[in-house]
Amino acid sequence: MTFPVVGMVGGGQLARMTHEAGIPLGIKFKLLSDTPQDSAAQVVSDVVIGDYRDLDTLRDFARGCDVITFDHEHVPTEHLRALEADGIPVRPGPDALVHAQDKGVMRARLTQIGAPCPRHRMVKDPADVAAFAAEGAADGDSTSDGFPVILKTVRGGYDGKGVWFVRSLEDAAEPFKAGVPVLAEEKVDFVRELAANVVRSPHGQAVAYPVVESRQVDGVCDTVIAPAPGLDEGLALRAEQLALGIAKELGVVGHLAVELFETRDGRILVNELAMRPHNSGHWTQDGAVTSQFANHVRAVLDLPLGDPRPRARWTVMCNVLGGDYPDMYSAYLHCMARDPKLKIHMYGKDVKPGRKVGHVNTYGDDLDDVLERARHAAGYLRGTITE
Repeated sequence: MTFPVVGMVGGGQLARMTHEAGIPLGIKFKLLSDTPQDSAAQVVSDVVIGDYRDLDTLRDFARGCDVITFDHEHVPTEHLRALEADGIPVRPGPDALVHAQDKGVMRARLTQIGAPCPRHRMVKDPADVAAFAAEGAADGDSTSDGFPVILKTVRGGYDGKGVWFVRSLEDAAEPFKAGVPVLAEEKVDFVRELAANVVRSPHGQAVAYPVVESRQVDGVCDTVIAPAPGLDEGLALRAEQLALGIAKELGVVGHLAVELFETRDGRILVNELAMRPHNSGHWTQDGAVTSQFANHVRAVLDLPLGDPRPRARWTVMCNVLGGDYPDMYSAYLHCMARDPKLKIHMYGKDVKPGRKVGHVNTYGDDLDDVLERARHAAGYLRGTITE
């Protein structure tokens, strides 16, 4: 029997952890990475160094692969269509992935299928932003002049990049300087951010993980709690059904993260989509029967999907960000001795202030205890906690 080869475009930590999940299954990985130092390039044996934006490079890379998948959404849509025309399975395909690549396309399609979204529209200049804000004020969902509003470049943003919190007309000029399309959205009055993670296979089998709470610091995911504490069961079910419905309507194959706002009046609104393993699903490595990474591998190969149910009452993931303390390895002694159940996942990255270099997972029956353990470990590894 010949085991399949999964071609992974992108050499970041998501590719690294997806490769790890395929090892027990005997799945072979081929990686297209920007540099030999990238997170996944350090651990995958078959690595091609090249530019994913170059079609010839993609075609050469795809030779010998049974399926192509991704750890980011930035491959040009037209290149993916060319690979499909060459007979290469691309999962998720370009018709689905464009909704994670382009926020304007995403909003239009989600609105068309009836998914709940913040009020939004494309804007062409600061005056148009002011008009959009005024429309909100007229509807009674904002202040007298309609500000603040959120502006987003439709492509390329992540971790708070490409997103502006605009308080006035004077603030609205900056997003247009890059000369790319801009999407305006209402500033949602939300209680917290949630994420619904689902996985779907080519023949339509799908599984849903418990809805989680995602806590952000400076636009970057800091902590994920699974399941979201205190979430109404009916709202949790609606969130899971919403994510499964979006995956089906958009034809997603693989992992889909639907980032959500829980509003003060008891609704859920779609914030963002990601069609790959996602930070809000890292808890599944140690907290679920089958991780998001393992199920993504299964899905792109059209294998039966694994059980997504949690192993413990609570699981908490905390990102480890780089700080002024580069020698994280020396902190292992303290962290492991203090908490033998702690799970540390490092990405092989150079430590830089604010950079995601790893994450920790903790689990147990007492949420306060599980939260404290995760925060202590992440803080000690970063160097912000010293005892």
